[in-house]
Amino acid sequence: MDTRIEQRVGIRATADHLWDILVDFPHWSRWNTHETEVEGQLAFGGAFSLTETWPDMAPRKVEARVTEWQPLAQLIWVEKRGWLFTTVRYFEIEELDKGSCILATGMLFQGLRAELFMDRHRKSIRHGLTDMCDRLKALAES
Repeated sequence: MDTRIEQRVGIRATADHLWDILVDFPHWSRWNTHETEVEGQLAFGGAFSLTETWPDMAPRKVEARVTEWQPLAQLIWVEKRGWLFTTVRYFEIEELDKGSCILATGMLFQGLRAELFMDRHRKSIRHGLTDMCDRLKALAES
């Protein structure tokens, strides 16, 4: 069964500006304290790694692959968690007007143990995604 958690926020900034912040992997710590030490190749199938530190969860090294990216619009990577489940992590930018966007970020868990994992960690991940959106909004609008 698939389960999803998503956070959306309106940001007064251009899609260009948000995209520049999003793909500046070495400086994610300016707005993302939950996914750090980000390294990756922005290319289809590109290797992607980071350390996840969600509230009330131990830090965990993530090795993933970029599965989709479209400049100014989306960045998606997939992490296999053994044979039990897969995590799809995404950022999507929707420009409403020049200088006004909606940012959506979330995680989609797929597979045998996905629902159990989400039931256990939903609150922590939701809190982390909300914090991440608030920080990104503040940085992009400053």
